[in-house]
Amino acid sequence: MQAPDFSAPPLEGGADVTLAQLLRSGPVVLAFFKAACPTCQLAFPFLERLHAGGAGLQFVGVSQDDAKLTGQFAARFGISFPLLLDRAADGYRASNAYGLTHVPAMFVVETDGAVSQESTGFSRADFERLALRAGAAAFGPQDNVPAWKAG
Repeated sequence: MQAPDFSAPPLEGGADVTLAQLLRSGPVVLAFFKAACPTCQLAFPFLERLHAGGAGLQFVGVSQDDAKLTGQFAARFGISFPLLLDRAADGYRASNAYGLTHVPAMFVVETDGAVSQESTGFSRADFERLALRAGAAAFGPQDNVPAWKAG
């Protein structure tokens, strides 16, 4: 599957960012979420861990909330990677382009635009595969995570 290009404003404001722009710096992990989603709240700290410890992958969150809720989510869960806003007022353009029905949803997009991995909900196996790619540990011995949790 080829990843649909999209544009969305960054949380901190400024010009819209496109997927094509992101891919110029290397493969991208797009992680779609809503702040009130319990499964997103489970998944994002582990994505942050992969972002902080990994190399060769960019992590970008795509929030289905407004800037205020997205900022609160980022602060609560210590998210340091870039966050884009896919707002209701804009018709959830990015989410609809990817055909999303549930969050969290994650897509690994290669520099040629091909999606090499995708998942919906929380899948321990998908996170472990992503961790191998990122060269970082997703889970430690202290982490008690389910094998799968619906979004």
